[in-house]
Amino acid sequence: MTTRNVVSINDRVACGPGLPLMWILGPCVIESHDMALRIGEALAAMADRLKIPVVFKASFDKANRTSGKSFRGPGLVEGLKTLAAVKARTGLPVTTDIHETCQVGPVAEVCDLLQIPAFLARQTDLVLAAGMTGKAVNIKKGQFMAPWDMKNVVAKMREVGNERLLLTERGSTFGYNTLVTDMRAIPWMQDLGAPVIFDATHSVQSPGGAGDKTSGDRRMIPYLARAAVAVGCDGVFMETHPEPDEALSDGPNTIALADLQALLESLIRIREAVTPREA
Repeated sequence: MTTRNVVSINDRVACGPGLPLMWILGPCVIESHDMALRIGEALAAMADRLKIPVVFKASFDKANRTSGKSFRGPGLVEGLKTLAAVKARTGLPVTTDIHETCQVGPVAEVCDLLQIPAFLARQTDLVLAAGMTGKAVNIKKGQFMAPWDMKNVVAKMREVGNERLLLTERGSTFGYNTLVTDMRAIPWMQDLGAPVIFDATHSVQSPGGAGDKTSGDRRMIPYLARAAVAVGCDGVFMETHPEPDEALSDGPNTIALADLQALLESLIRIREAVTPREA
């Protein structure tokens, strides 16, 4: 089995073998500056209580919406102002999605971790541009890709000398409007040498399942998250919102902020149960 790297996100947070689970948490999209700050503050307080490493995530633009009329976010300039404010206010490292090479430079100036969405995992120019920043990069496995196909993504990052790579499992296309998660993908992708994050909220999506928007079943989030932690993922990604039914993006597959800590605590206990004890 290939030894996977420890990936530093900033000088306080890292992800990889032998480390506590890393958590990527936050709303799907920046709905407003004030809401992002409130969620960030709640997550920072949760991180302090549970003594866990948390990266705050929110998108400035949801570029692949089902409908062109769906809310996309505040855009690059205003979105980065909000992410910088969350980082300054809470001390949490921050991440966001990048969709085009022209976004890479500005995002790298603010964010500690660059995230490439699943639909763009094979976009060579985007992967290389993200890698050349030297920042940590999280690349989500495409829903249309086998876990071992991510070896080519790893190779592209290594071409530009960047070993600070996380891979994320977020389910695979299974028939129409359906995803299924194969937990074997976690150790298979870890064999490529990178820590693997499990995206527990996007894995319960039904893409395009509501006709003009994506639906999902948030009841399944805890089940899949528990399974992934038991399998041995290096971190967990979950989107959260104070009122998921009112969220402007991905509400059906978002966990309520009020329910988040209890789930984190249960996942931490599972992690402790499956971690080998030192002799």
